[in-house]
Amino acid sequence: NDKQGFPMKQGILCNHRVRLLFKKGMSCFRERRKGCRKRKSVRGCVVGPDLATLSLVISKKGDADIPGLTDDQRPRRLGPKRASNIRKLFNLEKKDDVRNFVVRRELSEKKKKAPKIQRLVTPAMLQRKRYFRSQTRQRMVLGKKLKEEYTKRLSEYRQEQKELRAAEVAKKKKEKKETTK
Repeated sequence: NDKQGFPMKQGILCNHRVRLLFKKGMSCFRERRKGCRKRKSVRGCVVGPDLATLSLVISKKGDADIPGLTDDQRPRRLGPKRASNIRKLFNLEKKDDVRNFVVRRELSEKKKKAPKIQRLVTPAMLQRKRYFRSQTRQRMVLGKKLKEEYTKRLSEYRQEQKELRAAEVAKKKKEKKETTK
């Protein structure tokens, strides 16, 4: 970025700002609507004195070390927190206990600090999973039973209604016959 926060764009061979029409897929631009284009200010990719920060990657080691950057080894401050990542780091198998391998940090002589391991498969978790599955199965069985009862009762009700209707029709026919005589 330069001092006003405009990013450098690859391929623009100048050391000042230009206004370009951006569309989907171009760097330094994220479309907010489908198919929209926008004219934005970006800086050329030539390095100049008016830059605030430059993001660089060291690709090849030179003759001498850079003091304060490549002359000392700095280990990562924290180890992994997720169970699978701890397994990956120490090449553990599934049966190994991850809790014994967690990277601890010494605060004082007596006190140590360790992260709470996430995604750890515990007996309580497995039991909970089994319980939820059994609950689902029970609900399915109960639902099936209730459905059977309902369909049975519905067929009975429809039969009753049919009989009532037939009786009513018969009664009306009888009354009609009597009135015609």
